[in-house]
Amino acid sequence: MAHETSFTTIDGKPLPFSVFSGQVVLVVNTASRCGYTGQYAGLQELYTTFKDQGFTILGVPSNDFGAQEPGTEEQISSFCEINYGVEFPLTRKTKVVGEEQHELWRVAKDSLGDKAEPKWNFHKVLIGRDGSFLQAYPSAIRPADTELIADIERALSEPT
Repeated sequence: MAHETSFTTIDGKPLPFSVFSGQVVLVVNTASRCGYTGQYAGLQELYTTFKDQGFTILGVPSNDFGAQEPGTEEQISSFCEINYGVEFPLTRKTKVVGEEQHELWRVAKDSLGDKAEPKWNFHKVLIGRDGSFLQAYPSAIRPADTELIADIERALSEPT
């Protein structure tokens, strides 16, 4: 279950995933210098559209793929806010693959199989209100993808 994991916010505060209990969460490993970086705009739009219905996005900056997130947490936060108006929460830079892979991806892979393993930046994992892993989406799936939106809407319609 995702609720048993924890992160650190981009400004250094503890972020137990349990704070998202009762919400549908889209966890996305992000990078500021990637061909998919423009997805920040779509992610912000998704967040704005569904946040009042119990939905959030958790952006997890990672430098694991092509060293495309080389900046400090301050630089990342500023980049996201200035260029994309990002209002959803961001974590500190986090390992999403390899020996030091964050536990959320290990647990997601146990639940969803290999499709939960990030292959590049902007890989997405959808988590239900109860902390269960619902679906994983490769980087090429954009935030406006009809299947992704339908999955979010379905998860939001589930009772809490």
